[in-house]
Amino acid sequence: MASYSILVVEDEEDILELLRYNLQKEGYTVVGVVTGEAGIARARNEPPDLVVLDVMLPGMDGFDVCRVLRSDARTKAVPIIMLTAKGEDTDVVAGLELGADDYVTKPFSPRVLIARIRRLLRQKAEVELDDDDKKVLARHSLVVDPVRFEVRVDGEAIELTATEFGILHFLARRPGWVFTRDRIISGVKGDNYNITERTVDVQIAGIRKKLGRAGRLIETVRGVGYRFKE
Repeated sequence: MASYSILVVEDEEDILELLRYNLQKEGYTVVGVVTGEAGIARARNEPPDLVVLDVMLPGMDGFDVCRVLRSDARTKAVPIIMLTAKGEDTDVVAGLELGADDYVTKPFSPRVLIARIRRLLRQKAEVELDDDDKKVLARHSLVVDPVRFEVRVDGEAIELTATEFGILHFLARRPGWVFTRDRIISGVKGDNYNITERTVDVQIAGIRKKLGRAGRLIETVRGVGYRFKE
């Protein structure tokens, strides 16, 4: 099995070493840096398969780092997990709005973090798709290719994060079906995933914005959730 590379941006040395130890034990190649600036430089020079990013960093904080990585063509598709002591909804939403794919709050369980990492890497690689999931979906002007991990609107490529792609693919496979926010998250992330309804709304808003006119294909069902237009 090929070793995935993980970039950890964390200024607390004990936490950095804890992460390095546990991730290497799982077979990952780990690079650790202690500042946001160093993290950006490393990611641009050698794009990793995934970034674990602390929010409270000296100098440039994790939100700024996330913003820069998402705006750079070399790193914009790399999954990002925010690692933070801030557990308030506003901080979580802020990270997701900037393009982070997931978050874990301190103090954290290494096992939980590793499970989240595995899930995102699976999404990125699309290694567990069944035959039905492999089909290219053509919905109006929108084309979703789950094998190539590509989304196009009127032939133009659209860049989505791993989580955004997962949500769009989940809804587009079942046009007309109405799903609650909890059902969307469990369908994309698995059961018992700790996330707020506001977080789902943020992800949907981000998808709609990126899809432009095709964003209207994702409809809000008031008091229930969302559906993909038939």
